[in-house]
Amino acid sequence: MPSVVASLIEDSKLIVADNASTDDSIDFLKNQFPEIRIIQLVENFGFAGGYNQALSQVDAEYFVLLNSDVEVKAGWLEPLVDFMDANPNYAACQPKIHWLGHESSFEYAGASGGFIDINGYPFCRGRIFSTLELDSGQYDDVVDVLWATGACLFIRSNDYKNAGGLDASFFAHMEEIDLCWRLWNMNRKVAVVPSSVVFHVGGGSLPRSSARKTYLNFRNNLLLLYKNYPQKDLRKILRRRYWLDVVALMLFLFQGHLPDAKAVIKAHADFKKSRKKYTCNASSELPKTVFEKSILYEYYIKRNKHYSTLK
Repeated sequence: MPSVVASLIEDSKLIVADNASTDDSIDFLKNQFPEIRIIQLVENFGFAGGYNQALSQVDAEYFVLLNSDVEVKAGWLEPLVDFMDANPNYAACQPKIHWLGHESSFEYAGASGGFIDINGYPFCRGRIFSTLELDSGQYDDVVDVLWATGACLFIRSNDYKNAGGLDASFFAHMEEIDLCWRLWNMNRKVAVVPSSVVFHVGGGSLPRSSARKTYLNFRNNLLLLYKNYPQKDLRKILRRRYWLDVVALMLFLFQGHLPDAKAVIKAHADFKKSRKKYTCNASSELPKTVFEKSILYEYYIKRNKHYSTLK
Protein backbone atom coordinates (compact mmCIF):
# COMPACT_ATOMS: atom_id res chain seq x y z
CA MET A 1 0.00 0.00 0.00
CA PRO A 2 2.66 2.61 0.87
CA SER A 3 4.48 1.96 -2.42
CA VAL A 4 1.27 2.52 -4.41
CA VAL A 5 0.46 5.73 -2.55
CA ALA A 6 3.99 7.03 -3.13
CA SER A 7 3.83 6.25 -6.86
CA LEU A 8 0.63 8.12 -7.68
CA ILE A 9 0.91 10.65 -10.48
CA GLU A 10 -1.08 13.77 -11.29
CA ASP A 11 -4.80 13.11 -11.82
CA SER A 12 -4.52 9.56 -10.44
CA LYS A 13 -6.40 8.39 -7.39
CA LEU A 14 -6.10 5.26 -5.25
CA ILE A 15 -9.37 3.51 -4.38
CA VAL A 16 -9.56 0.39 -2.22
CA ALA A 17 -12.46 -1.98 -2.85
CA ASP A 18 -13.18 -4.04 0.27
CA ASN A 19 -14.84 -7.38 -0.48
CA ALA A 20 -16.61 -7.59 2.91
CA SER A 21 -13.41 -8.25 4.86
CA THR A 22 -13.79 -9.44 8.45
CA ASP A 23 -10.43 -8.32 9.84
CA ASP A 24 -9.30 -4.85 10.92
CA SER A 25 -7.97 -3.82 7.48
CA ILE A 26 -10.54 -1.06 6.96
CA ASP A 27 -9.78 0.54 10.34
CA PHE A 28 -6.08 0.30 9.52
CA LEU A 29 -6.55 2.05 6.17
CA LYS A 30 -8.68 4.79 7.66
CA ASN A 31 -6.10 5.46 10.36
CA GLN A 32 -2.92 5.13 8.27
CA PHE A 33 -4.12 6.39 4.87
CA PRO A 34 -7.07 8.72 5.41
CA GLU A 35 -6.64 10.15 1.89
CA ILE A 36 -7.60 6.83 0.28
CA ARG A 37 -11.18 6.36 -0.88
CA ILE A 38 -12.66 3.09 0.36
CA ILE A 39 -15.57 1.31 -1.30
CA GLN A 40 -16.99 -1.22 1.15
CA LEU A 41 -19.02 -4.01 -0.43
CA VAL A 42 -21.79 -5.75 1.49
CA GLU A 43 -20.58 -9.25 0.65
CA ASN A 44 -17.65 -11.06 -0.92
CA PHE A 45 -18.44 -10.92 -4.63
CA GLY A 46 -15.16 -12.60 -5.58
CA PHE A 47 -12.35 -11.07 -7.60
CA ALA A 48 -14.48 -10.50 -10.68
CA GLY A 49 -17.74 -9.41 -9.09
CA GLY A 50 -15.97 -7.25 -6.54
CA TYR A 51 -14.23 -5.23 -9.24
CA ASN A 52 -17.47 -4.84 -11.17
CA GLN A 53 -19.30 -3.59 -8.11
CA ALA A 54 -16.55 -1.14 -7.18
CA LEU A 55 -15.76 0.19 -10.66
CA SER A 56 -19.42 0.95 -11.31
CA GLN A 57 -18.91 3.67 -8.69
CA VAL A 58 -15.76 5.14 -10.26
CA ASP A 59 -15.56 7.80 -12.95
CA ALA A 60 -12.16 7.79 -14.73
CA GLU A 61 -10.63 7.50 -18.18
CA TYR A 62 -8.49 4.53 -17.16
CA PHE A 63 -8.88 1.82 -14.54
CA VAL A 64 -5.94 -0.04 -13.01
CA LEU A 65 -6.98 -3.32 -11.43
CA LEU A 66 -4.20 -3.87 -8.89
CA ASN A 67 -3.96 -6.79 -6.48
CA SER A 68 -3.32 -6.01 -2.84
CA ASP A 69 -0.19 -8.20 -2.92
CA VAL A 70 1.52 -6.11 -5.61
CA GLU A 71 4.40 -3.79 -4.78
CA VAL A 72 5.33 -0.96 -7.13
CA LYS A 73 8.08 1.61 -7.49
CA ALA A 74 8.03 5.22 -8.63
CA GLY A 75 7.61 5.52 -12.40
CA TRP A 76 5.61 2.35 -13.04
CA LEU A 77 2.43 4.15 -14.09
CA GLU A 78 3.83 6.61 -16.64
CA PRO A 79 4.82 4.07 -19.36
CA LEU A 80 1.34 2.51 -19.25
CA VAL A 81 -0.42 5.87 -19.51
CA ASP A 82 1.92 7.01 -22.30
CA PHE A 83 1.34 3.82 -24.28
CA MET A 84 -2.43 3.98 -23.99
CA ASP A 85 -2.55 7.70 -24.78
CA ALA A 86 -0.51 7.08 -27.94
CA ASN A 87 -2.44 3.97 -29.06
CA PRO A 88 -6.21 4.49 -28.98
CA ASN A 89 -6.80 1.15 -30.72
CA TYR A 90 -5.61 -0.67 -27.59
CA ALA A 91 -8.13 -1.40 -24.86
CA ALA A 92 -5.74 -2.71 -22.21
CA CYS A 93 -2.15 -3.42 -21.29
CA GLN A 94 -0.05 -4.72 -18.44
CA PRO A 95 3.42 -4.08 -17.02
CA LYS A 96 6.12 -6.70 -16.68
CA ILE A 97 5.53 -8.76 -13.52
CA HIS A 98 8.42 -9.82 -11.30
CA TRP A 99 8.21 -12.20 -8.36
CA LEU A 100 8.43 -10.24 -5.12
CA GLY A 101 11.39 -11.47 -3.10
CA HIS A 102 12.95 -13.02 -6.22
CA GLU A 103 13.28 -9.84 -8.23
CA SER A 104 15.31 -11.34 -11.08
CA SER A 105 12.54 -13.85 -11.83
CA PHE A 106 9.29 -13.45 -13.71
CA GLU A 107 6.15 -14.08 -11.70
CA TYR A 108 3.60 -16.79 -12.38
CA ALA A 109 0.46 -14.69 -12.81
CA GLY A 110 1.53 -12.51 -15.72
CA ALA A 111 5.28 -12.43 -16.42
CA SER A 112 5.75 -10.41 -19.62
CA GLY A 113 2.32 -10.93 -21.15
CA GLY A 114 -0.20 -13.74 -21.45
CA PHE A 115 -1.22 -16.14 -24.23
CA ILE A 116 -3.23 -19.33 -24.66
CA ASP A 117 -2.56 -22.27 -26.93
CA ILE A 118 -4.92 -23.88 -29.44
CA ASN A 119 -6.48 -25.96 -26.63
CA GLY A 120 -7.03 -23.03 -24.28
CA TYR A 121 -4.11 -23.56 -21.88
CA PRO A 122 -2.71 -20.24 -20.58
CA PHE A 123 0.99 -19.41 -20.48
CA CYS A 124 3.17 -16.30 -20.51
CA ARG A 125 6.32 -14.81 -21.96
CA GLY A 126 8.59 -15.84 -19.13
CA ARG A 127 6.37 -18.55 -17.59
CA ILE A 128 5.15 -21.81 -19.09
CA PHE A 129 3.25 -24.00 -16.63
CA SER A 130 5.45 -24.09 -13.48
CA THR A 131 8.69 -23.00 -15.18
CA LEU A 132 9.60 -19.40 -14.34
CA GLU A 133 12.37 -17.78 -16.35
CA LEU A 134 14.93 -15.34 -15.07
CA ASP A 135 14.52 -11.91 -16.61
CA SER A 136 17.61 -10.93 -18.57
CA GLY A 137 15.77 -8.42 -20.76
CA GLN A 138 14.77 -11.04 -23.32
CA TYR A 139 11.11 -9.93 -23.27
CA ASP A 140 11.47 -6.17 -23.00
CA ASP A 141 9.75 -5.33 -26.28
CA VAL A 142 6.15 -4.14 -26.46
CA VAL A 143 4.06 -6.88 -28.09
CA ASP A 144 0.42 -7.80 -28.53
CA VAL A 145 -0.76 -10.45 -26.07
CA LEU A 146 -4.02 -12.34 -25.77
CA TRP A 147 -4.45 -11.40 -22.11
CA ALA A 148 -3.09 -8.97 -19.56
CA THR A 149 -2.82 -10.19 -15.99
CA GLY A 150 -5.54 -9.33 -13.52
CA ALA A 151 -2.83 -8.74 -10.92
CA CYS A 152 -2.15 -5.40 -12.65
CA LEU A 153 -4.55 -4.74 -15.50
CA PHE A 154 -4.52 -1.26 -17.07
CA ILE A 155 -7.70 -0.77 -19.09
CA ARG A 156 -9.78 2.01 -20.63
CA SER A 157 -12.95 2.47 -18.60
CA ASN A 158 -15.08 2.66 -21.77
CA ASP A 159 -13.71 -0.66 -23.01
CA TYR A 160 -14.22 -2.26 -19.62
CA LYS A 161 -17.85 -1.16 -19.61
CA ASN A 162 -18.51 -1.92 -23.29
CA ALA A 163 -17.22 -5.46 -22.82
CA GLY A 164 -19.45 -5.95 -19.78
CA GLY A 165 -16.60 -5.98 -17.27
CA LEU A 166 -15.28 -9.15 -15.71
CA ASP A 167 -17.61 -12.15 -15.75
CA ALA A 168 -18.73 -12.35 -12.10
CA SER A 169 -19.74 -16.01 -12.48
CA PHE A 170 -16.06 -16.91 -12.82
CA PHE A 171 -15.62 -15.64 -9.21
CA ALA A 172 -11.83 -15.90 -9.53
CA HIS A 173 -9.20 -17.30 -11.94
CA MET A 174 -9.10 -16.71 -15.71
CA GLU A 175 -11.68 -13.92 -15.57
CA GLU A 176 -9.11 -11.49 -17.00
CA ILE A 177 -8.35 -13.90 -19.85
CA ASP A 178 -12.05 -14.03 -20.67
CA LEU A 179 -12.31 -10.23 -20.59
CA CYS A 180 -9.27 -9.72 -22.81
CA TRP A 181 -10.41 -12.38 -25.28
CA ARG A 182 -13.78 -10.63 -25.50
CA LEU A 183 -11.94 -7.38 -26.21
CA TRP A 184 -10.06 -9.03 -29.08
CA ASN A 185 -13.39 -10.33 -30.40
CA MET A 186 -14.58 -6.70 -30.37
CA ASN A 187 -11.56 -5.72 -32.52
CA ARG A 188 -9.80 -4.10 -29.58
CA LYS A 189 -6.17 -4.91 -28.78
CA VAL A 190 -4.15 -5.84 -25.68
CA ALA A 191 -0.41 -5.43 -25.11
CA VAL A 192 2.39 -5.77 -22.58
CA VAL A 193 4.52 -2.68 -21.84
CA PRO A 194 7.67 -4.07 -20.17
CA SER A 195 9.24 -0.66 -19.45
CA SER A 196 6.82 -0.67 -16.52
CA VAL A 197 7.68 -3.23 -13.83
CA VAL A 198 5.75 -4.28 -10.71
CA PHE A 199 6.35 -6.99 -8.12
CA HIS A 200 3.76 -9.62 -7.19
CA VAL A 201 3.64 -12.06 -4.29
CA GLY A 202 1.04 -14.31 -5.93
CA GLY A 203 -1.28 -16.99 -4.56
CA GLY A 204 -2.92 -14.60 -2.13
CA SER A 205 -6.52 -15.70 -2.71
CA LEU A 206 -6.09 -19.46 -2.88
CA PRO A 207 -2.94 -21.59 -2.47
CA ARG A 208 -1.79 -23.53 -5.52
CA SER A 209 -2.54 -26.82 -3.73
CA SER A 210 -6.21 -25.86 -3.17
CA ALA A 211 -8.86 -28.17 -4.63
CA ARG A 212 -11.11 -25.12 -4.86
CA LYS A 213 -8.52 -23.49 -7.11
CA THR A 214 -8.34 -26.67 -9.21
CA TYR A 215 -12.11 -26.58 -9.60
CA LEU A 216 -12.19 -22.92 -10.63
CA ASN A 217 -9.32 -23.32 -13.09
CA PHE A 218 -10.88 -26.31 -14.86
CA ARG A 219 -14.47 -25.00 -14.86
CA ASN A 220 -13.51 -21.46 -15.87
CA ASN A 221 -11.23 -22.69 -18.62
CA LEU A 222 -14.14 -24.60 -20.15
CA LEU A 223 -16.37 -21.52 -19.85
CA LEU A 224 -13.61 -19.42 -21.42
CA LEU A 225 -13.58 -21.69 -24.46
CA TYR A 226 -17.36 -21.95 -24.68
CA LYS A 227 -17.79 -18.18 -24.65
CA ASN A 228 -14.95 -17.19 -26.97
CA TYR A 229 -13.85 -20.01 -29.28
CA PRO A 230 -15.07 -19.77 -32.91
CA GLN A 231 -18.33 -21.71 -33.20
CA LYS A 232 -17.16 -23.74 -36.18
CA ASP A 233 -14.40 -25.31 -34.05
CA LEU A 234 -16.06 -25.32 -30.62
CA ARG A 235 -17.40 -28.88 -30.56
CA LYS A 236 -14.03 -30.26 -31.64
CA ILE A 237 -12.07 -28.31 -29.04
CA LEU A 238 -14.44 -29.20 -26.19
CA ARG A 239 -14.19 -32.87 -27.11
CA ARG A 240 -10.40 -32.64 -27.13
CA ARG A 241 -10.37 -30.83 -23.80
CA TYR A 242 -12.61 -33.51 -22.28
CA TRP A 243 -10.01 -36.17 -22.98
CA LEU A 244 -7.12 -33.97 -21.92
CA ASP A 245 -8.91 -33.34 -18.64
CA VAL A 246 -9.48 -37.07 -18.22
CA VAL A 247 -5.69 -37.45 -18.43
CA ALA A 248 -5.28 -34.72 -15.79
CA LEU A 249 -7.83 -36.50 -13.60
CA MET A 250 -5.90 -39.78 -13.86
CA LEU A 251 -2.66 -38.01 -12.97
CA PHE A 252 -4.26 -36.52 -9.87
CA LEU A 253 -5.42 -40.00 -8.83
CA PHE A 254 -1.99 -41.52 -9.53
CA GLN A 255 -0.37 -38.80 -7.39
CA GLY A 256 -2.84 -39.39 -4.56
CA HIS A 257 -4.54 -35.98 -4.95
CA LEU A 258 -8.12 -37.20 -4.55
CA PRO A 259 -9.65 -33.74 -3.78
CA ASP A 260 -8.17 -32.39 -7.01
CA ALA A 261 -9.53 -35.35 -8.99
CA LYS A 262 -12.99 -34.75 -7.54
CA ALA A 263 -12.63 -31.05 -8.41
CA VAL A 264 -12.08 -31.91 -12.10
CA ILE A 265 -15.22 -34.07 -12.15
CA LYS A 266 -17.27 -31.34 -10.46
CA ALA A 267 -15.88 -28.70 -12.84
CA HIS A 268 -17.07 -30.64 -15.88
CA ALA A 269 -20.46 -31.41 -14.31
CA ASP A 270 -21.08 -27.77 -13.40
CA PHE A 271 -19.92 -26.58 -16.82
CA LYS A 272 -22.41 -28.86 -18.54
CA LYS A 273 -25.24 -27.68 -16.30
CA SER A 274 -24.54 -23.97 -16.63
CA ARG A 275 -23.07 -23.40 -20.09
CA LYS A 276 -26.36 -22.62 -21.83
CA LYS A 277 -26.69 -19.51 -19.65
CA TYR A 278 -23.68 -17.94 -21.36
CA THR A 279 -23.56 -15.86 -24.50
CA CYS A 280 -21.02 -16.68 -27.17
CA ASN A 281 -18.87 -13.65 -28.03
CA ALA A 282 -16.66 -15.42 -30.53
CA SER A 283 -15.52 -14.04 -33.84
CA SER A 284 -15.21 -16.33 -36.84
CA GLU A 285 -11.47 -16.79 -36.32
CA LEU A 286 -9.11 -17.05 -33.36
CA PRO A 287 -7.25 -13.85 -32.43
CA LYS A 288 -3.76 -13.71 -33.90
CA THR A 289 -2.35 -13.83 -30.36
CA VAL A 290 -3.48 -17.44 -29.85
CA PHE A 291 -0.60 -19.92 -30.11
CA GLU A 292 -1.91 -22.33 -32.73
CA LYS A 293 -0.03 -25.36 -31.40
CA SER A 294 -0.28 -27.46 -28.25
CA ILE A 295 1.73 -25.99 -25.37
CA LEU A 296 1.46 -29.39 -23.65
CA TYR A 297 3.27 -31.02 -26.57
CA GLU A 298 5.86 -28.23 -26.76
CA TYR A 299 6.57 -28.34 -23.03
CA TYR A 300 6.41 -32.04 -22.15
CA ILE A 301 7.40 -33.74 -25.42
CA LYS A 302 9.66 -31.25 -27.21
CA ARG A 303 10.95 -29.89 -23.85
CA ASN A 304 10.51 -26.26 -24.91
CA LYS A 305 10.15 -24.75 -21.45
CA HIS A 306 10.98 -21.14 -22.33
CA TYR A 307 8.78 -18.87 -24.40
CA SER A 308 11.71 -17.92 -26.63
CA THR A 309 12.05 -21.55 -27.78
CA LEU A 310 8.49 -21.77 -29.11
CA LYS A 311 8.12 -21.57 -32.88
